[in-house]
Amino acid sequence: MSASFSDFEKLAFRVGRITAAESIPNKKKILKVQIDLGGKTLQAIAGGAEFYDPNSFVGKQVVVITNMEPRVIAGVKSEAMLLAADLNGKPIWVTVSDEVPPGTIVR
Repeated sequence: MSASFSDFEKLAFRVGRITAAESIPNKKKILKVQIDLGGKTLQAIAGGAEFYDPNSFVGKQVVVITNMEPRVIAGVKSEAMLLAADLNGKPIWVTVSDEVPPGTIVR
């Protein structure tokens, strides 16, 4: 299946800074994270809880799709999607190498 350029243009990619991360009761593979987008905070679900301590997320600048339709996952509202490479089931989060303000557009 091919995506057109206009399909891609519908997605809003931003740099976000994770300000909080916590385990979800009775869930071993997902975490709840708060993402600062420069004046707006979104909540999201992040996979990889079996590989990462929640505290390892805090302060990371990640690439996020910010205009996803909200979805409830494991009883938690997820308003965004963090991008990650999949290395044999382990998410490797897409980050930025230099410090940029939260909310910066990714093109």
